[in-house]
Amino acid sequence: MAESNSQARTVTASGRTGADVTSLILLAVLLAAGFILNLTVGNSLAMVGIKPQFIIASYALAILLTRASFGQAAIYGLISAAVIQFTTSIPGLNFATELVAALVMAALIRADMKVAGRNVTPLVATFVTTLVSGLLFAVAGNVIMGAAIATVVVKIPLVLGTAAFNAIVVQALYFPLKKALKR
Repeated sequence: MAESNSQARTVTASGRTGADVTSLILLAVLLAAGFILNLTVGNSLAMVGIKPQFIIASYALAILLTRASFGQAAIYGLISAAVIQFTTSIPGLNFATELVAALVMAALIRADMKVAGRNVTPLVATFVTTLVSGLLFAVAGNVIMGAAIATVVVKIPLVLGTAAFNAIVVQALYFPLKKALKR
């Protein structure tokens, strides 16, 4: 006859190893907004020489808000790259560029960057992340397309403008979203 154990069973988590559901939902909402903004505002601004990348801003913001680990950031970058496939000029390339850029973002959020006592981590980290993504895309894209590497120089002002735009957007949104999400 089996003995009856009347103690309640408890389950404990030993630590987070992947992206939790709440973080993935946040990423999905931000990516959806970023995708719509890319198709509307992004295309409108492209006519005047500015090509914001709201998808990059979206995953940068998600990494900041969730304080993503390197593993989580890699997942965010790859999911974001999948979304970018709908609008990219070189399919597949973003899987490499966004993975690297998301890992850069994860590294930079660990720094406490302040200017005159104000936290500028979102601004600096997003600028560098967008710059890394854009330059990798420009260089690798030129290689893939068989263009001369020297033509990357022509793309540098566009990449810098995009990085500055994304950095300002993320800096402006980070603190209100952090407060709203109670993070």
